[in-house]
Amino acid sequence: MTAAQAATGRTVTTSVPARLDRLPWSRWHWTIVIGLGTVWILDGLEVTVVGNIASRLSEPGSGLPITSGEVTGVAAALYVAGACSGALFWGRLTDRYGRRKLFMITLGVYLAATALTAASFSTWWFFLFRFLTGFGIGGEYAAINSAIDELIPAYHRGRVDLLINGSFWLGAVGGSLLSIVALNTGLLPADVGWRLTFALGAVLALVILLVRRHVPESPRWLLIHGREREAERIVASIERQVVAERGGPLPQPRGVLVIHQRRSIGFREIARTVLHDYRRRAVLGFALFVGQAFLYNAITFGFGAILTRFFAVPTGDTGYYFVVIAAGNFLGPLLLGKLFDTVGRRVMISSTYLLSGLLLFGTAWLFDRGALGAGTLTACWCAVLFFASAGASSAYLTVSEIFPMETRAMSIAFFYALGTAAGGISGPLLFAGLTGTGRVGDTVLAFQVGAGLMCAAGLVAAALAVPAERRPLEDVARPLTAAD
Repeated sequence: MTAAQAATGRTVTTSVPARLDRLPWSRWHWTIVIGLGTVWILDGLEVTVVGNIASRLSEPGSGLPITSGEVTGVAAALYVAGACSGALFWGRLTDRYGRRKLFMITLGVYLAATALTAASFSTWWFFLFRFLTGFGIGGEYAAINSAIDELIPAYHRGRVDLLINGSFWLGAVGGSLLSIVALNTGLLPADVGWRLTFALGAVLALVILLVRRHVPESPRWLLIHGREREAERIVASIERQVVAERGGPLPQPRGVLVIHQRRSIGFREIARTVLHDYRRRAVLGFALFVGQAFLYNAITFGFGAILTRFFAVPTGDTGYYFVVIAAGNFLGPLLLGKLFDTVGRRVMISSTYLLSGLLLFGTAWLFDRGALGAGTLTACWCAVLFFASAGASSAYLTVSEIFPMETRAMSIAFFYALGTAAGGISGPLLFAGLTGTGRVGDTVLAFQVGAGLMCAAGLVAAALAVPAERRPLEDVARPLTAAD
């Protein structure tokens, strides 16, 4: 018996995971998707709005003594730093204290920080609450992905997870359109419009918070923490709702799980499990997150500058082009998501990474030859990101399902923080120097770096991806508390 199996509680035999996985899709599952998944829209809204309103914030009369560079540089870096530290901080607590408690708290942190950002009167205040906004969002990634994968039936887990993570780009579209209105001084004063965009984010978060009150704790988490009666009660309630909707009996669950209950698992044991016992899977998670982070920065970091510098697109019009590529980003997970559950994880993860990387190599070649205009370059980016977005979303799916349940939230947090730090710190440092020179060759090199890392991640996925499609989480990665 391993240390992880040396129980401090009782040994229980349960069919709760099998009962959750055999449920047909129902209105209850839609409640989970809406209650938990819509926060990604807020994240997309946040990131896009701040980038688009940078010029207005720096203008006289904005009510804030800040430069455009400080908004897109210091404030953006603080948001990234907050997201990374928040993911690690809240991720550990999510595994220890439960999914529901933490996804309520982290959304509350986001709500308060966004509302207080709208009330900014000084640069330091704006910086502080951009960090705290990211701190809340980072925690959401760990808590939400854990809860979604543990509540959604195995048959639908891949497509649902991809769609939810891809909904970030719906927020990006909304942020682009909202910033166009907010920056129109004919409609709103210069010191009011940008504040209302943050205030709207807080209002949307409040609505989501109210919906989340109806989302239960993960029965899987309850089981291993000595609260099996509560887990049974929650699953029985869900079953009654689904039966009432379907008007007929449910399929029989397949299999039982015997676990030695434990109330907590040490950080050292979690680290050893992820980085030693599941070393190949850790390499996979690292490759997927770093690859997508660099590809996205290769395209999006200098997006506006490339259009303006090389194609004379007015600064005020770049938002319309961004809406187009954001739409491509959302359509990828929407249209390809089902294939991750049918064709399979290994084929789809590796192919989306490789296709997006190869398409970006092709875009770089056409750009170097001068064969592209603003519209055709945007169309190429849209095609690249159609596949890249599905691949990037599958990175979150992968790290949330290939490690044992006791380490799930911390695993998500670790790889999210790693990828976000690589994309938000190393990426900008590299790509700012390349896309900022105004030389075609340097921008081509930026594209090639992002494409190369994406292709490398695709090859790693082809070799190491886990065939998790339609399989119970407990089969993909045996819980540390499971009996021998």
